[in-house]
Amino acid sequence: MGLSPLDLLDITFRSLGSNPLRSTLTTLGVFMGVAAVSATLQVGNISRAVIAQELAKRGAPQVSVYPNRDGGRTTQLKLEDMEFLRERMVGLRAISSFNWAGPTPTLFQDKEFAPPMSPVSQDFLLTSGKALVSGRFFTAKDFANYRPVAVIDQLLAEQLFGGQTALGKMIYAGNRPYIVVGVVTTSLDINAPPAGQLYVPMSVYNALTGSRDIGSIQMRPYKLEDVDALSQQAKELLQKRFPGQKFKSWNNVSDILQQQQTLEMASQGLTVVGAIALLVGGVGIANIMIASVTERTTEIGLRRALGATQQEIMLQFILEAALLSLIGGTVGLGAVHGLTIVVTNTLNLPYQFDNKIAALALGSALLVGVGAGLPPALRASHLDPVKALRSE
Repeated sequence: MGLSPLDLLDITFRSLGSNPLRSTLTTLGVFMGVAAVSATLQVGNISRAVIAQELAKRGAPQVSVYPNRDGGRTTQLKLEDMEFLRERMVGLRAISSFNWAGPTPTLFQDKEFAPPMSPVSQDFLLTSGKALVSGRFFTAKDFANYRPVAVIDQLLAEQLFGGQTALGKMIYAGNRPYIVVGVVTTSLDINAPPAGQLYVPMSVYNALTGSRDIGSIQMRPYKLEDVDALSQQAKELLQKRFPGQKFKSWNNVSDILQQQQTLEMASQGLTVVGAIALLVGGVGIANIMIASVTERTTEIGLRRALGATQQEIMLQFILEAALLSLIGGTVGLGAVHGLTIVVTNTLNLPYQFDNKIAALALGSALLVGVGAGLPPALRASHLDPVKALRSE
């Protein structure tokens, strides 16, 4: 009569418990490997969450292209050049024009501030990644009819209106009246502290200044990683359109991209170290199991003589190896999880336990354990019962 699964587990636990020191030392290799792998994955997840938070503060990944004004005659960009790029560029999610009119005295009743005024085109909300807090953004009719309307950010709305609603209020910017039609989020400028922002339709600004020039063309890619490619593509197209004119570009995520590249390189290196540690742990389990088979040759012969099958002997040793590996993996995963909670709480970083990481770490440990235990288990199951009993 064969052994039940519960009987096999009982025999396995009693076997491991008979030499606790050896079992504990055997699990250390797997513990270190799983801890290294799971820690690497956790650091990667946390870093990506931090990068996502930082990107959210800045709105969206943006590329700005503008003429090189370092000496010589400079070509001035027009709205037609923006449309030229829109029709030809690949991987472009949104495109808009942008001017910087500098700090502009802005008044509402007795309050006065000097936020930067930015004349923009209709798709600016998409390229900047800003979100509407209230009201609306500029419409096609605002541009076509030269309506004196304005959109301000949350910071300027708080400065001018306090707790009152900004919508429908008339403000004076540069001594000209504008009706506030919308409020957008305030984005972080990596080069300056947060400041209020005032946006007006490009057509209104051009009519007031008598110029059709635009300062720069802003673009938004579909993916963060495409920022550099989009920038290069835009410069090459404009240089073909204006032979002899050089163009420069700027993006608001260069530091984030650098952090991402550094993170990927570090993660790859640490993952390799963790995998090596896990394999070393597997070798340690294999060695211990081989020694265990040698020590328990008589026991194996006796069990075979009493009716144990080759499959039961093999399964017992595989279970022992798998349990050693799982115990080491579970302790390693738990240690990393606890340490991560302490570090993220101390540094105020985002963290959420990832079931996929746990499954990957424990699955790797189980695979290593089964792989390490299989050769000794096969050896034990193929021992001749008679020779095994005589080995005493």
